[in-house]
Amino acid sequence: MRIVFMGTPDFAVASLKKLVENGKNVVGVITAPDKPAGRGRKLQQSAVKVYAESQGLKVLQPTNLKAPEFIEELSALKPDLQIVVAFRMLPKVVWDLPAKGTINLHGSLLPQYRGAAPINWAIINGETESGATTFFINEKIDTGETIQNVKVPITKNDSAGTYHDKLMIEGAKLLLDTVNKIESGNAPSTPQDHNQANKEAPKIFKEDTIIDFSKPAEQVYNFIRGLSPYPAAISNIIMDDEKIGVKIFEVELTDEPSKGAGELETNNKNVLNVGCHDKMIRLKSLQIAGKRRMEVSELLNGFKISENAKMG
Repeated sequence: MRIVFMGTPDFAVASLKKLVENGKNVVGVITAPDKPAGRGRKLQQSAVKVYAESQGLKVLQPTNLKAPEFIEELSALKPDLQIVVAFRMLPKVVWDLPAKGTINLHGSLLPQYRGAAPINWAIINGETESGATTFFINEKIDTGETIQNVKVPITKNDSAGTYHDKLMIEGAKLLLDTVNKIESGNAPSTPQDHNQANKEAPKIFKEDTIIDFSKPAEQVYNFIRGLSPYPAAISNIIMDDEKIGVKIFEVELTDEPSKGAGELETNNKNVLNVGCHDKMIRLKSLQIAGKRRMEVSELLNGFKISENAKMG
């Protein structure tokens, strides 16, 4: 089969690499345009582009997926199958092009957690299992007929970052198996039960990352790890009439009763606890506005918490 692959971040590289290393005929790679990044605003290539060019693959970087010139270039590749992993929504003129369709690798067990942030929301909601699903793209986001899935446990210590890496590996294996089945004509195709789609995974905006310490400690714990390391849960240290913005990346649950939502407790050496509805949680890794990420012991070495300090 002539395969066109579409993706942008590291998550997609693992799948593309798996296809290349197993001899699949990838005739083209579609990825995001180079973007300025960093203080120097130098153009930065996507992770997929870097890998694709290292393998001598043809790369296209359209800004408009409906542009006639892009459709012409894509059609000239004569794809039998298109594969989408962590890319963007495709117009029908693109996904309807190949004879064998366009498939997507999604980071959840569809129909659960349709949307842009399935890994984050599964952990925020305290799930103990999620996974990845391959499915055929249609007009509506993440609603097409499913092909296969793989279940991957979520441990209590998983963050969005660690679980992302697990799914990246397991998802790449799943995708290769799906491609093999499509190639042999043995790929299952099962309509989704839309009545089971009761948990969604919408895009996360800054206002969605604010920690509510009035909730039970376990919910706060899940919220923080579900947003770590990106986009990161946020709050403020309120101290001496000053608000200091903080991102929190890692916490531990404790059995210590809360002294009040947002109340801070510290020895100003290596312990910094904050109260939730029922219990305290222990902060382990965080980033004060304008500073780099650091462990609590390192932060407290040069940043003293006053007795009346709170978070909120």
